[in-house]
Amino acid sequence: MLSDDAVSGAESSSQSGAESVDRRDAGREPASWFVEPSGVRLQKVLAAAGVASRRVCENYIVEGRISVNGQVVTELGRRIDPEVDRVEVDGTPVQLDVSRRYVILNKPVGVVSSMSDENGRPDLSTYAREFDERVFYVGRLDADTSGLMILTNDGDVAQALAHPKFGVLKTYVAKVRGRVTPQIIAKLTAGFDLDDGEIHADKARLLSVEPSGRHSIVEITLHSGRNRIVRRMLKHVGHPVIDLVRRSFGPLHLGTLPAGAWRDLTKLERGEILALARGGSRNDVESAEHGE
Repeated sequence: MLSDDAVSGAESSSQSGAESVDRRDAGREPASWFVEPSGVRLQKVLAAAGVASRRVCENYIVEGRISVNGQVVTELGRRIDPEVDRVEVDGTPVQLDVSRRYVILNKPVGVVSSMSDENGRPDLSTYAREFDERVFYVGRLDADTSGLMILTNDGDVAQALAHPKFGVLKTYVAKVRGRVTPQIIAKLTAGFDLDDGEIHADKARLLSVEPSGRHSIVEITLHSGRNRIVRRMLKHVGHPVIDLVRRSFGPLHLGTLPAGAWRDLTKLERGEILALARGGSRNDVESAEHGE
């Protein structure tokens, strides 16, 4: 039979051991993206999002270059919830969800803007299969038009960029029949009526004319998303399109990306797209969802 002293000693030893385990557990580091009640340190979130190293991110905070929910933060001890709070660096939004994918694709001629074409034509699924993420496309292009499209698994951003209120500017370069004159360029920007209403280019310029006058190269920038609008505009002014390429979509530019190739957006481009998706609206524009 155990004595009272033995029982007391055993209880004391048990309590001491439990306290030891508790202290040991309490000292463990939480998982890198575990959000404590007080949140995750801001510099840690920024570094995980790929903004810069943690040390550089600390310098950004001290320099007043970081804002959280619209308020500049200069204290290194600031904690945030990366799933809720909105963070900007120098006024550019930071995508804190590293699972989001944003890709520029140079769609070739002959590929339809669909993830599954019921007629068996080449479609965007060829490129979507290269990603682990399930991606959507933004900025429809006709099969006979090539150029910049956005692929993303961020449904909110895709929907926002395609919404009529944003009126995203898009720039196209067209090879057309005939000699385009300055008067034709002026007509494109002044506007005219088509079957579905008035239209005008936000900008237009003549890039070149063949010496024979058989063909010209024209650049057109517009926010309209009406179906085949660039082709219809140029046909209306007497210069049918031979070849059409979309060179830019909002702040994104095709650059030297070859046809059929893709690349991930840079950190700056991601921030610009997020800013565009979250930014102001233009309520009198047509839908940007249906291409060129």
